[in-house]
Amino acid sequence: MISKTVALEVDQKVYNWRWTVKVAAVFVGVAVACLVLSNSLPSSSYLFSKSSGFRGFNKSIPLDVVLNRASMKNKTVIITTLNNAWAVPNSIFDLFLESFRIGNNTQKLVNHLVVICMDEKAHSRCLALHPHCYYLPTEGANFSSEAVFMTPDYLQMMWRRIEFLANLLEKGYSFIFSDTDIMWLRDPFLHFYPDADFQIACDYFWGNSSDVNNLPNGGFNYVKSTNRTIQFYKYWYNSRERFPGLHDQDVLNNIKHDPFITEIGLQLRFLNTAYFGGFCEPSRDLNLVCTMHANCCVGLDNKVHDLQILLKDWRRFTSSNQTEEPKVSWSVPQYCRTSFEHRKKQGDFSKGHKR
Repeated sequence: MISKTVALEVDQKVYNWRWTVKVAAVFVGVAVACLVLSNSLPSSSYLFSKSSGFRGFNKSIPLDVVLNRASMKNKTVIITTLNNAWAVPNSIFDLFLESFRIGNNTQKLVNHLVVICMDEKAHSRCLALHPHCYYLPTEGANFSSEAVFMTPDYLQMMWRRIEFLANLLEKGYSFIFSDTDIMWLRDPFLHFYPDADFQIACDYFWGNSSDVNNLPNGGFNYVKSTNRTIQFYKYWYNSRERFPGLHDQDVLNNIKHDPFITEIGLQLRFLNTAYFGGFCEPSRDLNLVCTMHANCCVGLDNKVHDLQILLKDWRRFTSSNQTEEPKVSWSVPQYCRTSFEHRKKQGDFSKGHKR
């Protein structure tokens, strides 16, 4: 006969075994449920929420993945670069995205915009507003602060950009590159030259798109991925060593006359400021303007001030009845004009067509 003590011990062991089995079963059930749920989620690395915007799960998403998500069918993307100084709330990046929202037929284009972030803070801010953001670190550099024109940080950032864009061309991607202080007001594709490999906006346009004496602005260009443009970008990047202390735009202005351009057969065109204007030479007819650039302007605060006014001008134009009301025109530049003229008087600009 089994004693009560032994019987109790046996019952306790059986109870413990059953409890362990139940806990294990629950654990397995939860694990399976989590696996099923994870497989049912979208493959995108982003969650979309009206209240919180975009939140990136993975800050190291490969560039090829970002490009593929944003690409048009013909493997074309829109590229801009961003650092923390221009990414903070109510600054340049907010105005840039706003221009796509209020422009004519530009809302669809923002889906093809890839933002290349030069620092982690800019990347985090980008992910809060936009799905296609890529963090491009530069060893030994900190690009989070405002890069004052022609300082070593500014020059390094500009040449890092040219190097990156050359890499895009080698990957087979054509692109529109746009500075973030350019407002997109109409679809620009309708005014590009179909036979051009490389076409670029101007600070000052002399009336002939083939005239190499036009003064280009590297803040906006449309480049097709061809062997010619790949060779050209490598030549452009390497030419920085021939012209030390100059930024990419001034180096381009020097090499545009080089026989090398003709030898490789590069079809180079300059874009009319009637469609692609800026504060240097505004697009006078608001019925034609596609983009407006805060060029010929010094200082982030000055750019923000004038671009806010520019968007107000655009809203007033698009809401007006042009047949009944006086013609709407730009009320800018304001702060930008005075800031640039002041810097020119100080002798900071040797050629007078800077960003």
